Amino acid sequence: MDEQDLLERIQSLVEEEHRLRDAAGSDDGDGDSTARLAHLEAQLDQCWDLLRQRRAKRDAGENPDSAEPRPISEVEGYRQ
Repeated sequence: MDEQDLLERIQSLVEEEHRLRDAAGSDDGDGDSTARLAHLEAQLDQCWDLLRQRRAKRDAGENPDSAEPRPISEVEGYRQ
């Protein structure tokens, strides 16, 4: 996945997240929506982490294609 594909994936996830949040604002939301939102947030964290890895490798003169997605359990544990 190149940087453009990754940015498009992030955009798609953000759009879905916004739709779910808007729908939840119009009603109480259900467990499925809440679970899906949590999953989307985790996927977004993973995508952003991969994008940062790719950019860091490129800036260091390394091959950005060697960046690998880290497990969600790992990226969710990062401190902001």
